[in-house]
Amino acid sequence: MSTTVPRLVIAAPSSGSGKTTVATGLMAAFTAAGLTVSPHKVGPDYIDPGYHALATGRTGRNLDAYLCGPELVAPLFLHGAAGADLAVVEGVMGLYDGAAGLGETGSTAQVAKELRAPVVLVVDASSQSRSVAALVHGFASWDPEVRLAGVILNKVASDRHEELLREALETSGVPVLGVLRRAPQVHAPSRHLGLVPVAERRAEAAEAVAALAERVRAGCDLTALLALAHSAPPLPGEPWEPPAPASAPRVRPVVAVAGGPAFTFSYAEHAELLRAAGAEVAVFDPLRDAGLPPGTAGLVVGGGFPEVYAPELSANEPLRRAVAALAGSGAPVAAECAGLLYLARELDGAPMCGVLDVSARMTERLTLGYREAVAVGDSALAAAGTRVRGHEFHRTAVEPEAGREDGDAGAAPAWGLSWGGSRPGRRLEGFVRGAVHASYLHVHWAAEPSLARRFVERCAEGAENAENAENAVNAANAEKGVRYERQR
Repeated sequence: MSTTVPRLVIAAPSSGSGKTTVATGLMAAFTAAGLTVSPHKVGPDYIDPGYHALATGRTGRNLDAYLCGPELVAPLFLHGAAGADLAVVEGVMGLYDGAAGLGETGSTAQVAKELRAPVVLVVDASSQSRSVAALVHGFASWDPEVRLAGVILNKVASDRHEELLREALETSGVPVLGVLRRAPQVHAPSRHLGLVPVAERRAEAAEAVAALAERVRAGCDLTALLALAHSAPPLPGEPWEPPAPASAPRVRPVVAVAGGPAFTFSYAEHAELLRAAGAEVAVFDPLRDAGLPPGTAGLVVGGGFPEVYAPELSANEPLRRAVAALAGSGAPVAAECAGLLYLARELDGAPMCGVLDVSARMTERLTLGYREAVAVGDSALAAAGTRVRGHEFHRTAVEPEAGREDGDAGAAPAWGLSWGGSRPGRRLEGFVRGAVHASYLHVHWAAEPSLARRFVERCAEGAENAENAENAVNAANAEKGVRYERQR
């Protein structure tokens, strides 16, 4: 089977060249023109997809050849792009930059090749003229399998500057498809982990996206870009679908998933996998909701910025008590990064849920990188020995740490991590306590669907036990009623 999806990959020589500006602007401009646009982002980024979703009205999705393997790039793309007139894929870092020490793995170039998609290079031309031709020539010729089919020049100073740049590129064989003038930047504000998520500034973000669309519409040849997207060949293979279990659970458990401004980091496929495994997914906002969704049998708390909202999360004491009670009842809980902090005893001195006897705090150190991981023991999320690939991205620390001799927080480590590159290392990470699995590691469950399936199975077992207990109580009460009537 093959599927035709018009598509473009928006790349750059390096970070800071304007990929997000151009990609988000193109998504918004084509959407405003009446096209259904499917937005995608290369790599483990959680924030850009939020802006993409705002620009297109469709779920932003990630394509990560390291986390999911190159074999899943095209199927996940086809799954996300179903029903779209056009797909725009924003790259990561420089076109050929990938996971440290692993060649092209995880790079925009690798994803472009897996998708057989034409690449448009966004070049920051602010400090060059004729040299732009050498730069573009180098990127176009570095890997013959990458089809670099157009250039968009960003931060161009004047008409004369544009003239010099176009003249230099005339012999490159790569057409100029857009020119964006140097102007006050239309961008999202940043902080310690990058851009501020859409969920925290939706009105302002919508204005910024509209402004990007106007800039791109005025400076880019949308007709030529759309024609280039249509030149992409049919993509072989089947779209990815979340696998269903061999037998559906008798009880469909409610799995509460944390959302709202404090918990915005999640891959779209996770909720789809939970539903396919037999769960009813109920999203709630720990900043505003005083309790967990009715019937909650399990809890998933993903990544985000709890450190920014620590006072508000702490002030919601009824919900903190509900989370602690749920975990204490033996219900499965899966927490990633921000979720780990929320389950801690405290975060920067603010009381949290106290599910784990650890203290969390902000630090100056950024922990960032891809990881190989193996489950150290059995948990509600993973069987011992399960191997996954994940990603760490945080500026916080928890004490005591997993595996430390001075204390284990009453829990076992969740993962054994290893990583390569110029500074290879290994360590134990995360916590497993009862049915709670909490870790800094972000994992893309589409690469290991057994995680969602196992989690839902454990939730269903708990829900079924609760139902059986309730039925037994009701039966006992009914029997007492019968006896009472007889005695009368």
